[in-house]
Amino acid sequence: MAKKLYVGNLSYGTTSESLKAGFEQAGAVIKADVLTDKMTGRSRGFGFVEMEDADADKAIAMFDGKDFEGRALKVNEARPMEERAPRRDFNGPARRSF
Repeated sequence: MAKKLYVGNLSYGTTSESLKAGFEQAGAVIKADVLTDKMTGRSRGFGFVEMEDADADKAIAMFDGKDFEGRALKVNEARPMEERAPRRDFNGPARRSF
């Protein structure tokens, strides 16, 4: 079964391809994504890597706190996204989604 890893503190120059290539040192990477800002297209400084369980555990041990493209990475098992309250405008009620 596959595990999804959170990878934080990425360099803004890191791409999904370079993240995948780096994590392949620990084992087979199923998928690697660096999240980008919608407006600028620039990296948001974090991403996700999906690997098989044994390879994922090895990757956490291998990369957490270690230097990758000039930055000390934060690597751990990803948690599900939590429910958040709706955003509010400063000038009115909560936004509605249709």
